[in-house]
Amino acid sequence: MSRLFALALLFPLLAFGQAYPSKPIRLVCPFPPAGAVDIASRASAHELTRILGQPVTVENKPGAGGNLGGAEVARAAPDGYTLLMTTSGIQAINPALYAKMPFDPNKDLVPVAPLVSLNNVLVLHPSVPAKSVKEVIALAKSQPGKWTYASSGNGTSIHMSGAMFTQMTGVDMLHIPYKGSGPAVTDLLGGQVHMMFDNIPSSLPHIKSGKLRALATTGAKRDPALPDLPTMAEAGVPGYESGVWFGLSVPAGTPKDVIQRLNAAAVQVTKAPEFIKRMTDLGYNIIPGTPEDMANMLKAELTRWPPIVKASGAKID
Repeated sequence: MSRLFALALLFPLLAFGQAYPSKPIRLVCPFPPAGAVDIASRASAHELTRILGQPVTVENKPGAGGNLGGAEVARAAPDGYTLLMTTSGIQAINPALYAKMPFDPNKDLVPVAPLVSLNNVLVLHPSVPAKSVKEVIALAKSQPGKWTYASSGNGTSIHMSGAMFTQMTGVDMLHIPYKGSGPAVTDLLGGQVHMMFDNIPSSLPHIKSGKLRALATTGAKRDPALPDLPTMAEAGVPGYESGVWFGLSVPAGTPKDVIQRLNAAAVQVTKAPEFIKRMTDLGYNIIPGTPEDMANMLKAELTRWPPIVKASGAKID
């Protein structure tokens, strides 16, 4: 009887563990709507809703290069009902850039699954009289401080792509940070800024329509979304390589079985035909993996980016 009594007590706990998820899930996107992180967040949430059987809603919490949204998730209950669409920039660039971080992204969050990666693309407003990367360099050197480049915020991969360009070429250009890629692209389209190293997905429609002039992509190899464009290295900046990836993370302390359930669902997301088509059409590369894979990716980024941030001289109090 005592054994049966013990099992009776244990059954509700087992049932609770098996029931996850039993209510809606929040997916925090730490950048504004219409940017590359938001696009990936909404595509992922759509598939996760189908796979998990519970609504997964995207909440945009932009600010401080992704730190505000990241801090909100880090402070949330570690129960699997609050997720973050994190980026390699939040994890590896921000700790080197911000003098005071509102949280530690590499201690207060734990990896669930990588999802997508993408390269950036150098895009210009058509009024800029340059048709190649070498012409941009010549133009900037002939008029120091006149030409502006936009970014999605201080310390983002888009900013660091621009900072890397100015460091490696010795040009003097003015950085104009925005609160997300969407607002930056809007002002670029309007001619308020001259150029930008944007994530490919948010600029691709404007490149195809001719509203923006694309000169080069930032990866080690030509990007499948823009195969006719040279890489920055091919275009005259040897050794240049910059990109970003996005993945799901949860607050530290989240039970391992919940993380495993979320990882299994995330892997299913990366295999869903609709997700694959939408992401690849927009210029994303799909990168399924385990929590351990994502942890190893983070280690590589933490080796790569801090020296670039330091060399750029960028610092935010």
